[in-house]
Amino acid sequence: MQPLLLLVALLLPPGARAGEIIGGQEARPHSRPYMAYVQIHTPVGMTICGGFLVRDFVMTAARCFRRQTVVILGAHNIRRFERTQQHISVLRAIHPRFDQQKNLNDIMLLQLANRARQNRFVRPVALPRTQARLSPGAWCTVAGWGLVSLSRRTDTLQEVQLTVQRDGECHRRFRFYNGRIEMCVGDPRERKSAFLGDSGGPLVCGRVAQGIVSYGNRQGTPPAVFTRVSSFLPWIRRTMSRFQQWGQAEIPL
Repeated sequence: MQPLLLLVALLLPPGARAGEIIGGQEARPHSRPYMAYVQIHTPVGMTICGGFLVRDFVMTAARCFRRQTVVILGAHNIRRFERTQQHISVLRAIHPRFDQQKNLNDIMLLQLANRARQNRFVRPVALPRTQARLSPGAWCTVAGWGLVSLSRRTDTLQEVQLTVQRDGECHRRFRFYNGRIEMCVGDPRERKSAFLGDSGGPLVCGRVAQGIVSYGNRQGTPPAVFTRVSSFLPWIRRTMSRFQQWGQAEIPL
């Protein structure tokens, strides 16, 4: 357990923690076919992030960037062989100037080396159609394979329902919180949150991916900060359009 915590800490900027599902439950197997398990290989070992399939790309957090990355789609129990799984290498990663010190622009698109085979186990999730903001109190769900406590891990996909909070809740807790491009998620009165080991996972509201797990406090108490997907729609559209042609003469990841 300790080596894993140390590795995760090394991959994060000061004061930030990657996402963990706290206070949730095991998801129904393959009920979230857009989920991606992102394996990140580093010189000191392997760590993980969450992600989600969007068209021919996997969207995740920019803090998860490393040059050797593999995406697993169609998984429920990531420690077992499942015929539903597709293991695909990442060709390149694209993000809009992630600011590690302020945790801003924490969004990244992974272009896969091969197209995902879409079926009932692997299917993309919808993105917002407009840049309209979600109202405080909106119910959403976040899912991932992160730790379920500081002493217990899970091999199966977990999920938890969370509510969108007013920006003031995060302005008071996080120095650089920016409500224009970030979302404040999780009722501070409940022990339900995203915390350690699952950054990059999606916040799904009404079958639409509205947020990306970004960071929270060191105790794992809500609320946590999620990247606001709708704020990046122009960048997402431009990036997908640019790289939609396979086999372009680009420098691979």
